[in-house]
Amino acid sequence: MKKGWCCTLALMSMGMTSQGWAAGAFDPDGDYMFGDWGGVRSDLEAQGVAFQLEHISEMAYSLDGGFRDKHTGRYSAQWTAGANVDLDRLLGIPDARFQFTLTNRNGESLTNDVINNPDSVGVSSSQEVYGRGSVTRITQLWYGQSYMDDTFEIKAGRVPVGDDFAVYDSNFQNLYLGSGEPGNQNGGIWYNWPISQWALVGKWNITDEQYAQIGFFNLNEANLDRDHGLDLKHSGTSGTLIPVEYGFQPEQGLNGLPGNYRLGYYYSSADADDYSSRDLASGAQKSHRYGLYYVIDQQVTSRDGDRDRGLGVFSMGTWNDGDTATFDRYLSAGVTYTGPFDGREQDEIGLGLAYAHVNDDYDVWSRSGNAALGGSSASGYVPRQGEEYNAELYYSLQATPWLAFRPNLQYVRHPGADSDVDNAWIAGLSVLATF
Repeated sequence: MKKGWCCTLALMSMGMTSQGWAAGAFDPDGDYMFGDWGGVRSDLEAQGVAFQLEHISEMAYSLDGGFRDKHTGRYSAQWTAGANVDLDRLLGIPDARFQFTLTNRNGESLTNDVINNPDSVGVSSSQEVYGRGSVTRITQLWYGQSYMDDTFEIKAGRVPVGDDFAVYDSNFQNLYLGSGEPGNQNGGIWYNWPISQWALVGKWNITDEQYAQIGFFNLNEANLDRDHGLDLKHSGTSGTLIPVEYGFQPEQGLNGLPGNYRLGYYYSSADADDYSSRDLASGAQKSHRYGLYYVIDQQVTSRDGDRDRGLGVFSMGTWNDGDTATFDRYLSAGVTYTGPFDGREQDEIGLGLAYAHVNDDYDVWSRSGNAALGGSSASGYVPRQGEEYNAELYYSLQATPWLAFRPNLQYVRHPGADSDVDNAWIAGLSVLATF
């Protein structure tokens, strides 16, 4: 153990004296904007310590429609800093790893401020990186261990549910076309990035292409509190979230091309409002929640024999218990094309469509207090909500390995699932940088 740490400290002290070629800062062919630190970064990775520093900004501008129907824009951003440690290389602990990640989010939401009626429950968002407050958080702090030649894996510590369950590798800016969708419709129990929970995740790699996994996530609303972003000792446990997932990931699937298929179920033991009572004043509760989800992501063509280029299709869906869910069903589908032009092999075009439906029982339950308010203009009046549709078209321009620009155009029908709000057109731009 002492030898591993001594090696790491020695490498860090070498600074710019590392020998051999190393990418410099702003090298258009390098992997990082700040380069290889004179070779120190690569040397550290060889010892088992890989650093991450990334930034993503998302801008959204209202072109037409929405609740306020005005031309204005909003900006949101996220910084991510962390380290992945191969404990086998560094300390001699076989098949072990450690991950630590800090995130900082900041900015404002166009959807909240301009597009949606502020009295309605939020549905999607035109800036997926916005949310959970402008605050620095510990997002990952976990230890991982594999056994029997990676047949079994465990992960224990602070983990966002969406890191392992319902995963989809998305470049869309619209929230409802991204990863971890069950958390976007049932976020009261399923927390995606940047919120983490104390958790234990176990995975069984049945074959090289099939796996089954289960997680146990401690439910605690204090995890959402901005004052607890760096505090891991707060109390207030309300139950346990247990997601279970089967995955099939063939490398030689359709047309001999890779795919990703996930089917999952989740159960929560935390108490929840019972919307089937349809009466807000009743205070009726249920002792659990549950739901189902799937993810399909399949490459269907290659370009000139290059498996890294070509057309891909995807679809995601969730179904949530109608007695306790704000949104009882969600469905999305779309296509992506990587390497559309010769000389632009890393660029990508994407088109996606998403649909979400507000639970009818929740809609009635949430509006049951309107009768006492004296009309729709009264403070606290809740509008009727049904369904929302989202669409996005983007082009991802990979300027260098460490810098990408993604302009996009979004369309929202029935923003906030409120048919009385004008349909909205939104122009967006994501900028991603790896330092």
